[in-house]
Amino acid sequence: MLKSKIDKATGFEKRFENIGTVVFEDSKEASAQVAKEIADLIKVKQSQKQPCILGLATGSSPKGLYAELVRLHKEEGLSFKNVISFNLDEYYPMEPDSVNSYVRFMQEQLFNHVDILPENYHVPDGTLSKEEIRDYCDQYEAKIEALGGMDLQILGIGGNGHIGFNESGSLQNSKTRLVALDHITRVAASGDFSGLENTPRTAITLGVKKIMEARRVILLAWGEGKSNIIKASVEDEVTSLVPASYLQEHRNATFILDQAAASKLTRINTPWLVEKIVWTDKLIRKAVLSLALNLKKPILMLTDADYIENGMSDLLADSGPAYDINIKIFNKLQNTITGWPGGKPNSDDSKRPERAEPAKKRVLIFSPHPDDDIISMGGTFKRLHEQGHEVHVGYQTSGNIAVADDEALRFASFVCDYNEKFGIENSEAIDIYKKAASFLKNKKSSEIDTPEVRYIKGLIRKGEARSTCHFIGLPDLQIHFMNLPFYETGAIKKNPIGVGDVEITKDLIEKIKPHQIYAAGDLADPHGTHKVCLDAIFAAVRELKPKKFMKDCWVWLYRGAWQEWGIDEIEMAVPMGPDQVLEKRKGIFKHQSQKDGVVFQGADSREFWQRAEDRNRETAELYDQLGLSHYAAMEAFVRWHY
Repeated sequence: MLKSKIDKATGFEKRFENIGTVVFEDSKEASAQVAKEIADLIKVKQSQKQPCILGLATGSSPKGLYAELVRLHKEEGLSFKNVISFNLDEYYPMEPDSVNSYVRFMQEQLFNHVDILPENYHVPDGTLSKEEIRDYCDQYEAKIEALGGMDLQILGIGGNGHIGFNESGSLQNSKTRLVALDHITRVAASGDFSGLENTPRTAITLGVKKIMEARRVILLAWGEGKSNIIKASVEDEVTSLVPASYLQEHRNATFILDQAAASKLTRINTPWLVEKIVWTDKLIRKAVLSLALNLKKPILMLTDADYIENGMSDLLADSGPAYDINIKIFNKLQNTITGWPGGKPNSDDSKRPERAEPAKKRVLIFSPHPDDDIISMGGTFKRLHEQGHEVHVGYQTSGNIAVADDEALRFASFVCDYNEKFGIENSEAIDIYKKAASFLKNKKSSEIDTPEVRYIKGLIRKGEARSTCHFIGLPDLQIHFMNLPFYETGAIKKNPIGVGDVEITKDLIEKIKPHQIYAAGDLADPHGTHKVCLDAIFAAVRELKPKKFMKDCWVWLYRGAWQEWGIDEIEMAVPMGPDQVLEKRKGIFKHQSQKDGVVFQGADSREFWQRAEDRNRETAELYDQLGLSHYAAMEAFVRWHY
């Protein structure tokens, strides 16, 4: 079982982690291990001629797990005939055939692909009247109790620490019930419902008490977005404000994490506080910068006492005194700052982040959505062009799902009026407009846009992207609309990366033969497009690696509107003055469909230009706090070595 493997393999530090955690390289490997434990449990129960009682979860976290269980069934003969399952929750009200129902989710992800008996899986009923819910919930629990309780419960975790839909404030003895959903939970789900106003306010959830009664609990968490709440759940005190923290008191619970979700755990984020470590350059930089920021001191003001009193005496003994360490880290951070992101011609580049030669580079900026280029690296984008480099932009997706319905109608109406005014044959345009208007008037919250509506929305964003490039100064020949096929489902849920996505990406790279590639490394994107786009770039670059021109190609990763690189990770920081900040804002404003109300707002109420400015200002302030030059803003990059 994973439990014994955990205790033996990780040796988690009791002073910090109050529950077993296992950290895997990625979610795929982790899901395969959990699937194996479930499969072994099912087989043991089969040998004992007993049912296997599983508690199942929905959401993005268990998708890989269910895919692996389906594979085990189809390729290795794992039978689910003795499995009886109970799902954690369901939105209320919710029809079972709705695209957002958890009944449909479970059928599509697991039940329809294995031999589990239909009468053996249970998902809370979202069609009940409110008067029926209390008795129904009692019966749901009674069914579990009659079977002897849950053998194994799978959980995900919400951004506020909820398990199931047991939100902050849920008590440890809470029962299965109808609950009001926290605003944070609704915001996280709003993308699936095309906006917060369409997102359910209530749900039926299994209570904390039943979760805690399961003989085994496995909580899955992937991605940087979960890292803070994982740390709170695993290391901080048990509190009703973070229901997942209750699992610290479970006799057999384990958190299964990928590296990103585990990144804030003390033993990973600050390992020198847990055990004796080998001080690599990377760890020294991280430790010293963390120390300076925590003590609110410039790097060069840190003392021997600061190191000793904050668990870094062995670093001092190995590499001290403090003055020598401080100078080394200060110089390394200083060398990340450059006003020449494409390299400074005719200069010593030995301590600069980019090469001096060739003086004029071909640059390819990949933008997952039509505004990521200007939002995330607009200052650098403009500077690269102004400094004489041949800059190309590859817009990887149409971004059509992020355009509001009324915006699409407004543009369709404009085309009709334009045609009428200038005597252009207008009957087809009017017909398209009428069809779009009729569809949008009667559109259900979960319904996919018609191809015509999607195309109109895509044209809006294409025009905005072209306008931004013209604002920077790029000609049309250097603007490339890739329209990667994985994106064009019309729904929030996208297809997995395919051969076509990689081939289109390879073709563009081969066409341009860039000396620099810029790509979005922001994996906190709430609807996953950045991740797929980045995977396509990585796959394309690896396949092209043997090509001669790739020997001169460097890949730089920027981050989007959601978060920034850690100060210890940054390898190139491009400063901006106040005027350049305003110029970047003007470029972002070209994307009018993304202003004054965004379809995919996320949990942040600020508009994208505000997020970008705040983030860039905060990066500059960190450099200032650490004792380096003070700028109005900075855009940060990390190099990917392939």
